[in-house]
Amino acid sequence: MEPNRCGWCKGDTLYEAYHDQEWGVPVKDDELLFEFLVLETFQAGLSWITILKRRENFRVAFDHFDYKKIAKYPETKILSLLQDEGIIRNKLKVRATVTNAIAYQEIQKEFGSFSSYIWNFVNNKPIINEVVNYKDAPANTPISDAISKDLKKRGFKFVGSTIVYAFMQATGMVNDHQADCFRYNQV
Repeated sequence: MEPNRCGWCKGDTLYEAYHDQEWGVPVKDDELLFEFLVLETFQAGLSWITILKRRENFRVAFDHFDYKKIAKYPETKILSLLQDEGIIRNKLKVRATVTNAIAYQEIQKEFGSFSSYIWNFVNNKPIINEVVNYKDAPANTPISDAISKDLKKRGFKFVGSTIVYAFMQATGMVNDHQADCFRYNQV
């Protein structure tokens, strides 16, 4: 028998696998946090499934999300990314990824890790919501507003409150699994 899942992922095996194995699981690893930040940046204005289907292409194109390498991308690399049909070829988002990689390292210098910085906004533990229907989950919150504002102040691009909230959901800073989802009590 199929387990009960959040309504947003039903019917697509890629979505279901992502939901079952990753979405909402607390992430404290700086490399993986950066990957999610990049993917959420590119997701802006698009569906998440579009990004998931291209995730491996993004990994290859962006050196497995190695922010130290990305921060040093020369113009020739940026131009080659804009020709890569395997990713989303949005000039502003590609350039934002480089800018964000630089700012990401500045946060690491200041706080010891990006994880320490970002998780401090939720007192180092996930916020547990009781979502009845996934459509009722918020698109942003006062906390995502505060994170967005602070990231922008630090030079990040494409980190509006909605993108930040999606990042928080993906990385387990907030548990927005439906209360009847089998993952609700597991993350």
